[in-house]
Amino acid sequence: MTAYLIVRAEVDPSVTDAFDAWYENEHLPDALKGFNASGAKRGWSSVEANVHIAIYEFPDLAAVNAVMNGEAIKGSIKEFDRHWQGTVTRSREIVEFCQVL
Repeated sequence: MTAYLIVRAEVDPSVTDAFDAWYENEHLPDALKGFNASGAKRGWSSVEANVHIAIYEFPDLAAVNAVMNGEAIKGSIKEFDRHWQGTVTRSREIVEFCQVL
């Protein structure tokens, strides 16, 4: 069943515009390609200020786990930290849906 890598980022308000532009033009396209994901989407929370969510879709849990243990995500994390260390904190979740109606 389809699985997702969800990245939640808390962005310092002083870098929101730069972060948004970088994520749109560089990071999301690079991660989509590097992770060989089926799709990717992102947006800003309407509930929590300065919270950005990115979702990468994979055909199954094995594909997500392969990415999480692979070189592509290490490079992605390194590049992210190079740009945003100290101004953005993030967490990752892996979700495999068990029911879809």
